[in-house]
Amino acid sequence: MLISQILDDAETIRVVARNGGGKTRVINGARSVYSLAMEAARTGTGLEALIERKGYGETVDLDAAYKRGRLVSPINHPDPAHLHLTGTGLTHLGSAATRDSMHKKLSEGGEEELTDSMKMFRMGLEGGKPAKGQVGVQPEWFYKGNGTMAVAPGAPLMSPAFAQDGGEEPEIAGIYVIGDDGAPFRVGFTLSNEFSDHVTERVNYLFLAHSKLRNASFGPEILIGDLPADVRGSSRIWRDGKLLWEKPFLSGEANMSHTIANLEHHHFKYSAFRQPGDVHVHMFGTATLSFADGIRTEAGDTFEIEAPDFGLPLRNPLEIERPVKVAVKAL
Repeated sequence: MLISQILDDAETIRVVARNGGGKTRVINGARSVYSLAMEAARTGTGLEALIERKGYGETVDLDAAYKRGRLVSPINHPDPAHLHLTGTGLTHLGSAATRDSMHKKLSEGGEEELTDSMKMFRMGLEGGKPAKGQVGVQPEWFYKGNGTMAVAPGAPLMSPAFAQDGGEEPEIAGIYVIGDDGAPFRVGFTLSNEFSDHVTERVNYLFLAHSKLRNASFGPEILIGDLPADVRGSSRIWRDGKLLWEKPFLSGEANMSHTIANLEHHHFKYSAFRQPGDVHVHMFGTATLSFADGIRTEAGDTFEIEAPDFGLPLRNPLEIERPVKVAVKAL
């Protein structure tokens, strides 16, 4: 089942669902995906079972709504400060080669030394898929911001005026809510664009945190249930209506050095991320970047990320923010 959120003509959020290639229909009595997920958590009911119990209303043309700009992020929080955008890297087979090309160092003898990226990737290969009931090695982790940094499908990803680059990262994200007792619940999985500044990151790996404090977009639809083991999709950049760049991307545990369970454990082991009522959008990494192929994006370019298992593609144009001069005043 795929679920998403649209705005009706009265600017009210409507939650909609579809199965496979079936029709998209409004879920009766669902005010938002967030309220639906919290109801499922509180009642101990599976999300899909809860939706089926509520039943369906009118049919919606989801693709037409997307083209009209009526889709919103597939989950949000009434208070954006309680939605967390986070992620993990060096989790996909092949991703180390992409990342390592951005952080090369030469030894005194001229031979390439083992970088921190390669060490982290090797740790994942050796300990990222522990036996059932065991805890594996922790991955690289980063913070992107709260719900104010989340961009709806179709809306512009805003690159700061001071940024040196604005590039896509096609990823799968897990969507979670925290129950009243602090227990995390997974709503499902969705496409995401973990938009980042790769030039800043390349200057020095310690700038990684700076490079990640950017917008992110996810959706348009959430896949309820398990993540397919082998996810195959395409990442594209369009410029002036023409295809500038395209490359396939892989995800799912068959293409990863970590299990989803291990990545989830190492995020939610922190009590700060188990606060009742919070929403988490946690991105699981990628092995495909246009930046690694020498692409330099420009304002007006459109990113498109697509994978058949996740319904409609995620599209976002790129815009550049106006420069802002910040001065701190003493109270």
